[in-house]
Amino acid sequence: MLREKIQSETVTAMKAKDKERTAALRLIGAKIKDRDIELRTSDKKPEDDELVTDVLMKMAKQRRESIQMYEDGGRQELADKEKSELAVIEEFLPRQMSEEETRAAIEQIKADTDAEGMKDMGKVMGELKARHGATLDMSKASGWVKESLS
Repeated sequence: MLREKIQSETVTAMKAKDKERTAALRLIGAKIKDRDIELRTSDKKPEDDELVTDVLMKMAKQRRESIQMYEDGGRQELADKEKSELAVIEEFLPRQMSEEETRAAIEQIKADTDAEGMKDMGKVMGELKARHGATLDMSKASGWVKESLS
């Protein structure tokens, strides 16, 4: 399971005295615990690996946005710190689909759902997220879906 792998990597990084990696792994662990606490009162609890992957994807998205903002603001040292955290986060994420694979998945879903125009975008996006949510960047995919449906 992903949660145990992250915990064991944290211990390994601590033993190796790798401060940056340890800090990033502890941050991941803290975010996962935060999500666990949020879901304590929830009726519907997702599968554990699904929960961890969702947390990691959100963290990766935040890091990418921060990197862009820091680079635009001329704060390269902060951008580099975010990049190193992003690298650690991405180690635990599943391989992301390429643009060609994503476009092929969109076309398949369009055919499966008989989607024709922009009015069907929600249907296509929902199905795309259900089938491939953990392996693609939904922000990029939405542009490709829009392009495909128009």
